[in-house]
Amino acid sequence: MRYSFLKCFVCIAGVSFACKLAAQDTTDVWTLSEVEVVGKNRPRVTQSAAPLQVLERDFFEKLGIQDLSEAVKRFSGVTVQDYGGIGGLKTVSVRGMGAKHTGVSYDGLPLSDLQSGQIDIGKFSLDNIESVSLAVGQDDDIFQAARMFSSSGTLKMRTVTPQFEGKPFNLRAQLKGGSFGLFNPALRYEQQLGEKWSASLSGSWQRADGDYPFTLVNGDIVEEKRRNNSDVDIYQTELNLYGDLGKGGSLRMKAYYYDSERGLPGSVVLYNDHAAERLWNQNFFGQVHYLNKINEKWSVQANGRFNWLHTRYTDIGEKYENGMMENIYYQREYYFSGAALYQPFESFSLSLAQDISWGDLDNNFEDAQFPSRLTSLTALSAKYKTDRFTAVATLLGTVVKEKVEVGEKAPDKQRLSPSVSLSYRLLKNENLRLRFSYKDAFRLPTFNDLYYDWHGTPSLRPEKAQQFNLGLTWSGRFGSVVRYMSLTADAYYNKVKDKIVAYPTMFIWKMENMGTVDIKGTDINLFADLRLTDKLSLLVSGSYTFQKAVDVTDESDKNYKDQIPYTPRHSGSGSVSFENPWVNITYSLVGAGERYINPQNTEKNRIEPYVEQSLSANRTFRFGNTSFRLQVEVINLADKQYDIIKYYPMPGRSYRVSLVFDY
Repeated sequence: MRYSFLKCFVCIAGVSFACKLAAQDTTDVWTLSEVEVVGKNRPRVTQSAAPLQVLERDFFEKLGIQDLSEAVKRFSGVTVQDYGGIGGLKTVSVRGMGAKHTGVSYDGLPLSDLQSGQIDIGKFSLDNIESVSLAVGQDDDIFQAARMFSSSGTLKMRTVTPQFEGKPFNLRAQLKGGSFGLFNPALRYEQQLGEKWSASLSGSWQRADGDYPFTLVNGDIVEEKRRNNSDVDIYQTELNLYGDLGKGGSLRMKAYYYDSERGLPGSVVLYNDHAAERLWNQNFFGQVHYLNKINEKWSVQANGRFNWLHTRYTDIGEKYENGMMENIYYQREYYFSGAALYQPFESFSLSLAQDISWGDLDNNFEDAQFPSRLTSLTALSAKYKTDRFTAVATLLGTVVKEKVEVGEKAPDKQRLSPSVSLSYRLLKNENLRLRFSYKDAFRLPTFNDLYYDWHGTPSLRPEKAQQFNLGLTWSGRFGSVVRYMSLTADAYYNKVKDKIVAYPTMFIWKMENMGTVDIKGTDINLFADLRLTDKLSLLVSGSYTFQKAVDVTDESDKNYKDQIPYTPRHSGSGSVSFENPWVNITYSLVGAGERYINPQNTEKNRIEPYVEQSLSANRTFRFGNTSFRLQVEVINLADKQYDIIKYYPMPGRSYRVSLVFDY
């Protein structure tokens, strides 16, 4: 299986080991000398001093990507933990650091979950997203909220900004349907409100049964079964208001609401089809972003957000006293951020960002402690950039005040975290760059870690991480055939100390700081745009990751220097898109090598490697100002059964059809 995966991957990559894609890939004007000419203000992937990967809306459509987790799986260095089916939770770990070290932002403002410390990206729809990017360490943008500097890696989502071309409104209607009862209509309406104001309103509904078939094998016993309790019913709506205040700057306001009921498909066990866990989520947040370029030297921005999250979890079974367990949680957070950018001359800039946030957690437990947390983040950053050299340095100060209404509270915390990144263009007439970055990061214990029922330990220390990266980047073109090509290759070393793990005591499990993890790896990313004729072109992209993430806590442990759970040594993705005047066709694959479910790398704990292949075809029909797009997809083309999380089988072959109407 291991070698089959590698062969398939090498085949699809074609012109390289394999790799990912860069940001400026699908416009009609390409790189000349050092300048990357693009139609929009996009991040410069090959010129970034720290690893940066970007996927944009046009690429989502060409690859047939339908949800955020499918897109994120195509980034190198990323592990998406997927519990199977549409209803399964989906969290993101970057370079073996764990999902709680990954920050997620939405239109520039970071999201948070004080209870679990990780964001379920399955809650977000791609229908309203313009681009998704992943920065590892600290990216080159120093003019942003202080919390954006605090994570080991940051996944950024940016929604569509209205563009009006000779008409006062835009309308997009979309309908998706497919296997296992998938039905997903979506609507987006954009309206121009005078010369300086505009608004957009979007909404979607997604439902699916998720009852896909799978084969259960246990020794000589083989059973054909269907997944159950994997249904979803999701409503999502978003209102945006955009204002141009002239010399007073610009204003963007957002109101977002998400409501879902999901079945949580349980683990597959022989002779046991029981799966009765249900999860309800209601999430509302309102946010405001203000930006003003006062003059050539000074710019300021201010952000505010209120976030409310209600979670209800139930499980039915005889093991509970009343036949059912019901956990209810309420989270609130008030978040404020301000930043100033000073640029005394073109190549040098300074920024100062200050965040203040307060959040709390209520639940229905009899012994609830009702914790709250006040956090102050201060980031001082400097950036020096010329045609050939870029240097970025940041010092982040964190102050945390903890409070509980009942019982023992966690100690307050203070920490300074530096980061630095450098990029140097090696050749004057080539876009070949050497880059280096270092970041000191840490993640706070979550409310679950500190206070959850019998397991919480208020005395926990934060997990501390050190990240080193050394890489080469290149972009250019070859004659008239290779219109554009970009390549990035990075080697990295991460060390995580005070790893928070669940540790068994005499009668119960407790959370303890007792882990140290060494992570060494390589990420390689490639994108190529090949012009075959005036009407025919080929887009090739790919990513490959080698990652050795081992536990080095105690030499006497049986799992000493074993690969940490759910982290493959080899993983990657690749795609080939054939664009033509008739029907555009894309073939893509995503795969991972063997993984282990527990710290000991034994055969019993091993998860088989997998490769998932997909094929999509699309065509757009235009009638004046109106366009109509039809796309047909086959997912898991080979009908390969595999697990990402052990005992949670992923769907086999499935089909999707999407119709998009734009006016």
